[in-house]
Amino acid sequence: MLSIGRALMTNPRLLILDEATEGLAPLIVAEIWRVISEIRATGIATLIVDRDWRKVLGHTEQAVVMEKGKIVRQGPSAGLLAEPKVLEELLGV
Repeated sequence: MLSIGRALMTNPRLLILDEATEGLAPLIVAEIWRVISEIRATGIATLIVDRDWRKVLGHTEQAVVMEKGKIVRQGPSAGLLAEPKVLEELLGV
């Protein structure tokens, strides 16, 4: 939360979040995702990298899935969320 707050103090047009929820307690993780939703609602673009692809797809409009540096899937998040078996295979979940 402190890192996100510090980043927001610079009035960014883009906020990049890399594993912002890793290792945190479930209540804190829920709060982070709530804050991400609020940030996005203000119009700040976000680039989110996280292992919880379901949460990422639930909080984004577009998504890109990469494997070994190559794009293997991309498109609207809702469309990708509709193919969970494919994503589970790709992401090893």
